[in-house]
Amino acid sequence: MSVVCFGEALIDFLSDGKQPESFTKFAGGAPANVAVAIAKQGVDSTFCGMLGNDMFGHFINEELQQHKVNTQFVKFTSQAKTALAFVSLDDEGERSFSFYRPPAADLLFRAEDFDPHMFALNKVLHVCSNSLTEKNIYLTTVTAMQHAKSNGLVRSFDMNLRENLWPSMNHCLERIWHILSQSELVKLSSEELAFLNKHAHPEQDQQKTIDAILQTQVKLLLITDGPNDIRYFTDSLTGYIAPPRVTAVDTTAGGDAFVGGLLSEVVRRLSERRFSEICENEKEIIDILNFSAKCGAYAVTRYGAFSSLPTQHDIA
Repeated sequence: MSVVCFGEALIDFLSDGKQPESFTKFAGGAPANVAVAIAKQGVDSTFCGMLGNDMFGHFINEELQQHKVNTQFVKFTSQAKTALAFVSLDDEGERSFSFYRPPAADLLFRAEDFDPHMFALNKVLHVCSNSLTEKNIYLTTVTAMQHAKSNGLVRSFDMNLRENLWPSMNHCLERIWHILSQSELVKLSSEELAFLNKHAHPEQDQQKTIDAILQTQVKLLLITDGPNDIRYFTDSLTGYIAPPRVTAVDTTAGGDAFVGGLLSEVVRRLSERRFSEICENEKEIIDILNFSAKCGAYAVTRYGAFSSLPTQHDIA
């Protein structure tokens, strides 16, 4: 039983916070981070995406393999370089990004690049909104979701909005809402919920947007809020858990560690029951979220992306 994560992989150049400033390269990109987070939890994990046929693309591929992520469905291109992101941190470990994307290799993955066997071999497909920023990669992501549904995979979506990656916000809401509505498991930050609410129901309380999400194919909606409570919503259940209190030094992979822990716990349970049955059991949801929150809390106390993600032993 395994998870396939589709989308961008890039290089994070992380600042040392000194003057003069210097940067250290780390393999990153939300779907790639999640793939590694899952593998470090001892669950079979696959990354699918396009990398540049350059030193950075091969570095990312090697890093994924070293962390036991299956990269057999990764493609390489010489038509664009691997994306770069320069990341500066404030005193609380919060990030500011400067992206060198587009152009970028990950945006060039096309529907015909998918191997049909990939969907037959996995149980969960996970995507983010950074593979929706341009028309062609958006259509590719739509195809991935369609293949996942027809093969019975659980579809997972972490909005992970980076507004400065969108060349125009004209299609942003439409594309995000489309992929979100095709998903069964959705994770939003409180800021992303506010963004959706502002554009979808500007005169209404946020509950209106939450209700609209739950009227789609979404079975479990999670709202995170940094160090504050994590809220969960299903058709019949709602509640929250409090994440562990930690001192953050780098929040770069905190959300991805949370999602990796979440999907790992879901996959472990899928061998015994369907996802819809998991979503009907409040104790099970709370157990999954408590574990996921520990994974996220662990990651923000360490620098980098792949290197900060916890193993099962770390959480135990």
